[in-house]
Amino acid sequence: MEELRDRFIRFDWAIKRLLRQKANFGVLEGFLTVFIGEPIKIVDILESEGNQQAEDDKFNRVDIKAKNSKGDIIIVEIQNTSELYYLERVLYGVAKAITEHINLGNTYKEVKKVYSISILYFDLGKGSDYIYVGQNNFVGLHTKDNLIISTKEKDTIVRKSPAEIFPTYMLVRVNEFNKVAVSPIEEWVDYLKNGVIKPDTTAPGLQEAREKLRYYSMSDAERHAYDEHVNAIMIQNDVLGNAKLEGRAEGRAEGRAEERIENAKRFLAMGLSPQQVADGTMLPLEEVEKLVDEIKNK
Repeated sequence: MEELRDRFIRFDWAIKRLLRQKANFGVLEGFLTVFIGEPIKIVDILESEGNQQAEDDKFNRVDIKAKNSKGDIIIVEIQNTSELYYLERVLYGVAKAITEHINLGNTYKEVKKVYSISILYFDLGKGSDYIYVGQNNFVGLHTKDNLIISTKEKDTIVRKSPAEIFPTYMLVRVNEFNKVAVSPIEEWVDYLKNGVIKPDTTAPGLQEAREKLRYYSMSDAERHAYDEHVNAIMIQNDVLGNAKLEGRAEGRAEGRAEERIENAKRFLAMGLSPQQVADGTMLPLEEVEKLVDEIKNK
């Protein structure tokens, strides 16, 4: 019974439907504080085409206007990225976050620092860590030094690295996390992967999540909609998995066909007849005769 009571809602569902309410900002603020590495206070959940709620929402992202520990306004884009074109989706999301929230006629200084946090539930490639951070820097072609930018802030010239101005990208590889959760960031990733929140957690935002993201605290209608959402994700994952298997099978078949053709060319070069080559390689005689014509015409 305790296990059922401690069943928690997936984070991607929560940020699109429950955590947009001001009373629930504590959960999101805790998440941002842990992943960005400094205290973050939410100012507003920004209205944008990215904040759609359809199951087939190609954006599947939430844009947040917040203040960092210095009181500077930042924009944070949280994206639950599917496997198809994931880097292009991340890039598109950041571009939209910047362009949607600068008013027409404003100067470029109004462009805010953007943090893009992508929660990935698939294997994106090789790497030993479960969190990767990407930042922009300009490196000297010949000297290999990092360029420091002089910029104007409040009538004062300050020096900044490009990484302080350009977007910061964070890729959270949920499935690569296989540790006992100890630190706040580990506890958060454990929740993202396994839906587990420890009763005695002190990680920012997770104690609030324990109270506000319980599955059985939702109404019957909300639970039904949530179950449909989870089912849609499972179907999508099955489709992608089957497509991968089919792709591998097709690749193996193509590889075998190419190998037979190469063998046929070698046998023909050795002086075997087309019929002998067809018998030896299991290729149709017509295909072997085409290879003979190709060799003659070279």
